[in-house]
Amino acid sequence: MLKPLLIEIGVEELPAVPLLKELAGIEKKWADVLEKNGLLCEFEFYYTPRRLVLWHREFKTAQEDRTEEFYGAPVEMAIKDGVPTPAALGFAKKCSVEFDQISHAQKGGKEVLYYSKNVAGKESSELLNEMINQWIKSLSFGKSMRWGSNTESFIRPIRWVNVMLGEQQVATELFGVQSHPSTYVHRISHFGAVQVETLHDYFDILKNGSVTLFPQERRENILKAFVELEQEHGIFIDIDEDLLDEVVAITEHPTPLLGHFDESFLELPPEVIITSMREHQRYFPVFKEGKLINAFVVVSNALADDFTQVIEGNERVLRPRLSDALFFYRNDLKKGLSTAGLEKVVFMNGLGTLREKIEREKVVASALSRLISKDINPADLDRAMELAKADLMSEMVYEFTELQGLMGYYYATALGESSDVALAIKEQYLPSGEESDLPSTPLSAIVAMAIKLDTLIGMFSIGEIPTGSRDPFALRRAVNGIIKIALKHKIPLNLSLLIDELSTIYPSGKEVRKNIETFVKERLQGVYPINPSIIHAVVSKETAIELDILEMDRRINAINAIAGSEGFIEAFSTFKRVANILKDEPIEGEFVVNSNLLEEDAEKSLFALATTVITTEFETLEERLDALFSLKTPLDTFFDSVMVNHENLEIRANRKALVGMIYREIYTVADIKNITL
Repeated sequence: MLKPLLIEIGVEELPAVPLLKELAGIEKKWADVLEKNGLLCEFEFYYTPRRLVLWHREFKTAQEDRTEEFYGAPVEMAIKDGVPTPAALGFAKKCSVEFDQISHAQKGGKEVLYYSKNVAGKESSELLNEMINQWIKSLSFGKSMRWGSNTESFIRPIRWVNVMLGEQQVATELFGVQSHPSTYVHRISHFGAVQVETLHDYFDILKNGSVTLFPQERRENILKAFVELEQEHGIFIDIDEDLLDEVVAITEHPTPLLGHFDESFLELPPEVIITSMREHQRYFPVFKEGKLINAFVVVSNALADDFTQVIEGNERVLRPRLSDALFFYRNDLKKGLSTAGLEKVVFMNGLGTLREKIEREKVVASALSRLISKDINPADLDRAMELAKADLMSEMVYEFTELQGLMGYYYATALGESSDVALAIKEQYLPSGEESDLPSTPLSAIVAMAIKLDTLIGMFSIGEIPTGSRDPFALRRAVNGIIKIALKHKIPLNLSLLIDELSTIYPSGKEVRKNIETFVKERLQGVYPINPSIIHAVVSKETAIELDILEMDRRINAINAIAGSEGFIEAFSTFKRVANILKDEPIEGEFVVNSNLLEEDAEKSLFALATTVITTEFETLEERLDALFSLKTPLDTFFDSVMVNHENLEIRANRKALVGMIYREIYTVADIKNITL
């Protein structure tokens, strides 16, 4: 029989971020409990800041009867001379029966001890208490708390439990709270518990009590109200999706309201105002004609006919925060941008202070600047590297650490630094993610790369190498950034040579080159969303290759283009055959063909065609590879007509040299036998 099932766990207000992080796990963990108990079925999960709700439209009122099967040891080992061994008797005990009730069955081609029994399914009402406890205690929200006399902890105290299977209340106890057919609505609507007579009543009670149970409905209501505010006031509300998720999670009856702050605060950089509103107050910034204005939108959870006091209260709360920010901003401008004090801030044990890091970064930046064909003003580069970390000593960044770099840009601009230097300070941390922008100018590119390279080489030189998922200094992201910047700005960056050049300024510079090369090669898949074996074919040849970023990019793109072309699979099989023939030959060596030893027409023709291709100058690497792979047909003819392993060792070596001279030309680009299609 099927009946609807409602499980409501009432709690004190849940913090939004931990709840949202565990959201996917909440549903999966309940599904796991259902499956473990043979009651898996469709369900829906809803939440408000005061409740976690599981809703099953159709739930089995009992488990299905099932047959349990037990397999034991092989009969030949379990019974000796007609007498059961201790192992056989132990199997019977495990099955809770006498040995004469044990039978035999075939398993894995052997006759083994076997027992089966029919198990009647239990009533769901008998199982739900334990199931709910398992589910709740499996949830992981990070920090948790204890309350009352409880020895176990949860993210917030549980205040009520309501479990109804059909119209029947299921006896449940959770953290000492007994289930009861009641619920709680919005506090302003009704403070006490409200009796729930039927499941249909439950949803009506919440709706009438100003609780919007469904998160998606709350989201839609908020967005609809945003549109109405925008149309009414001619404004644009900047919607941060993460912030919207939080607001949905902390409201039961959301009402967006438009508030204002003193226009004088617009002296602050827009990002400071926005950060202050978002991070501390969960307010949405408001724009008009593309500019931030002295307004905000707060999503209230209150019930009122007149929200004037609610708006005024939020305006009062915001005012001191913006006042503090303006105080910090003006103070920082008075002091100016300076790195004084960074000599006392330790960057990393073994790598000295932040002042020492700046000096290393300057050396790295100078080396990088020599690689760029475009002129970079040395004075601008030195100034940008000197001031890049200066805002770390500012009061604003001390308060809003996420604004580092950005505040340096604003201070540098206000204090009269060149626009290029200010922009380089702003863009020093780019890219900040997979979809992030990259530094926009050559100067910004050099500054950003220098900072990342110093951290990369420095950390490897003191043994701080990422392992598994552990990467506390974001070195994987740094490598991705270095590669992407070099590609965007066409910087001929040979990391291997650069590491050697810079080795003297690190504790163990040259010694870590190989480890860094391996690490960078492993990160290429994050830059090129293509068949990983193509990347492997380019960077993992038998001989070590230098990490010339532009050259690797040229090879990877060329091989990827060829691998995606029509007919490549057929050509690939032919050249893989060539690779197998040459598996014991040093591919990097010289393959010299003696034309006087060519006997067959097929090998003479192949030699002539191959010589033409190899000696021809092609405009692009793709064209050269196309021409080399076009030798598939004469190669096939060669293999069909000529015995490579000739009994004459000199002729055999000459024929291997013939196919070797062709494969070696491809091998200079990639070891294509490593490609998997």
